[in-house]
Formats: sequence, C-alpha cells, structure tokens
Amino acid sequence: MARIPPVLVLQNESFETLGWIDPALRAADLAWKTVDLSVAPDVRVDLEAHSGLIVMGGPMSANDELEQVKTALGIVESALSRRLPVLGVCLGAQMIAKVMGGAVYRNPVKEIGWAPVFWTAAAHDDPLFAGLTSPETVFHWHGETFDLPHGAVWLAHSENCRHQAFRAGSNIYGLQFHLEVTPAMIEDWLSQEANAGDVRELAVAIDPHANAARLAELSSLVFGRWCELVQAAQE
Repeated sequence: MARIPPVLVLQNESFETLGWIDPALRAADLAWKTVDLSVAPDVRVDLEAHSGLIVMGGPMSANDELEQVKTALGIVESALSRRLPVLGVCLGAQMIAKVMGGAVYRNPVKEIGWAPVFWTAAAHDDPLFAGLTSPETVFHWHGETFDLPHGAVWLAHSENCRHQAFRAGSNIYGLQFHLEVTPAMIEDWLSQEANAGDVRELAVAIDPHANAARLAELSSLVFGRWCELVQAAQE
C-alpha cells in the first residue's frame, strides 16, 4: 500500500510545537512536514501533497493584520475547501472558526494554567472524545475565544470559556485548550519573553507536572483517533 502523504503542521510561533501530537503521529506511521510561519510568514504550500493539516497555537490573534496570520488563514481555508482532516489548537482553533465565519474576540478572562473542561452530550459519542464523560483537567493558555461556526458541533466548555472544542463535518476539529503540552513545553512557555506579561499576571505559580500524566493519556487517545481520521480519508 502506498504511503500516506505527510500531514502539514503550521507553527505560528517557534516554541509552540507538536508536543504529544508527535508520538501519536509516529504511532500511526504518519509522516509530517512542519512550516514555522514566524520564520517564513509568506510561505506557499501545496496542500495537494498533504493528507491533513494541524495548526498550532501562538501569542498573536487570528484578527491581527500580520502577514503570517493572513498566510495561515489562507492555508486553513484551502484545507477546508479540499475537505482535508484539520486539527486546530488554541489559536489554530480560532483560525478555523474565523475562516468558517465565526467571530474571534477577547474572552472575559484569561485562562492560563490547569483547569477542568466539561464535555457536552455530543462529545460522548464523538469520534475523538467518545467515552469521556467526567470533567478532565487540562492545560490552558489563551486570552481570546470565538463564536461557534455555523453548523459546528459543540463538544466542550470550561467555567470561564464556553467554546473549548468543536467539530465541523466529520474530521475538522478545533480545541481551545492545550491537550498537546508536555511538562518541558510548559516550562519553556513560562520562560518565553512573548509570554512574560501573562506570567506576571498569574496569581499562583504553574506546576508544569500537575496532571501531566493524565494529559499524556488523553493526548494519546484523542490525537490517536484524529490520526485514524487522516488514515480513513485516504481509503
């Protein structure tokens, strides 16, 4: 059987990497190509040569008039038009929502650190989240939120942010929370100059290892299932 074309990974910031998505792709024997838009903001990509799209987070806004943001939104729009499996994390989820007509705007509060997400009834039999019925403590780092795109299925919420996850169609997902982060990534984010303002506002220091073991389990399950959608789309 011919090898599945690589998944395209868009990094909006160099330090916002795949994290736990990396081993999920490897376990599924899926190759990937990473493009760092903070280094190559006007990059051109051939989505015909890719089997899916992953859009990572970043400290900028989906509303910013930055070349790299415009490039990312254009790539997301092309992927959606081609019906590729798409996974957006944090800013990536906001970009998907924006391309699909949803507004992106400031959340009433910044969510930074460990906090539970609660699954909607629709999530209980969703291809990615099936079987998850109890709240799960996951990692957050965002100041903006989005309106649910028209026709999208609402999958999760938190106490401070209504739209934490959605599915559009059968294989397009937006996750506001960071299911992908490893303890090392959290430590790195806390040290980044781009995040210094947020870190200064924290009332309580973040323990990078709190809930990390469970997050790794959830990541393996959820991202593994998304990889299965990529494989199924090639059949």
